[in-house]
Amino acid sequence: MTDRPLRLMFQDEARFGLIGDPRRCWAPFPIRPLVAVQIVQQFTYAYVALSPHDGTLDALILPHVDSACMEIFLQELGERHEKENILLVLDGAGWHRSGQLHVPDNVRLVFLPSYSPELNPVEHFWEELREKHFHNLLFENLSGLEDCLEKALLSYEQNPKEVFSLTSWDWITKIILNAN
Repeated sequence: MTDRPLRLMFQDEARFGLIGDPRRCWAPFPIRPLVAVQIVQQFTYAYVALSPHDGTLDALILPHVDSACMEIFLQELGERHEKENILLVLDGAGWHRSGQLHVPDNVRLVFLPSYSPELNPVEHFWEELREKHFHNLLFENLSGLEDCLEKALLSYEQNPKEVFSLTSWDWITKIILNAN
């Protein structure tokens, strides 16, 4: 784990489903906008790890939140940053603490205190993602939802400045990494 630069990342998962998310929207007076809503119990999950120091974001869309999917995400994260050691801060979900979870050699897990999602900048990222890419939209099927989610996540992966502006909280960015 030595001789490689250290990268601090925060991780979280979010559920996206075919349930409509009606929000306020502007319309000229006297028009009253109509927004369709549906309730379908089908979901997919986005796994995200981001670095508030430089806005790097890594994401995968997986079918479940469990140890098997978390392991797939961790393996991908370890491979994407194979020349770095990753200190990954995450909540204490059961699948994060599972004894069956195999963590790559270049990744170390650090758990947030219980019931403290406000400490995780990924929570703020989810709010932005949902507001900008999913409000007042309906999808015919899970595939359409996943296509939209993929485009949205890819747009953030390709725009680290935006991720940085959303998540570079002072108490995190003041942490000195890789000091000589």
